[in-house]
Amino acid sequence: MDNLFLSLGYMPFISIDWTIIAQLLNTLILFLVLKKLLFGRVKQIIDARQAEVDKMYSDADAAMTEADRLKNLYADSVAGARDEAQRIVADARKTAEDQSEAILDEARTAASNMLAKAESEIASEKKKAVNEIKDEISDIAIMIAEKVVEKEITPADHEKLIADFIDRVGE
Repeated sequence: MDNLFLSLGYMPFISIDWTIIAQLLNTLILFLVLKKLLFGRVKQIIDARQAEVDKMYSDADAAMTEADRLKNLYADSVAGARDEAQRIVADARKTAEDQSEAILDEARTAASNMLAKAESEIASEKKKAVNEIKDEISDIAIMIAEKVVEKEITPADHEKLIADFIDRVGE
């Protein structure tokens, strides 16, 4: 029936609840005021926080990049130090071996010099002893000749002189 009234041009009396409209207007005004006063500041704070967080992330990324670079630099430095240490040890070994060879060569030379000197001294002492023996033999021969000249030698005296000569040569 309401449709009938409406189709005829009659409108029934509609009651409007003004409290609902007032509440909607209050809500709209409150929203506009909050948007004007509060949302702008909150947005600025949120944007500042976001910028701070972004800066922290970028600083952390930069620090990680720098840490990786320093780690690689440190690894290269350690590898270089190891190589240098191995080179130093090898040089020290070579130097020690060279010094060892030089000392051994010097000792060999000194030993051969000492041996040659000892052989030379032995030879000279031997010559000296031979010369002394020759001198003694000639002295003994002269003594025997003097005795022979002084007396006539019998075969027994001759053997006795030879025996005395041999005894003296042994001394």
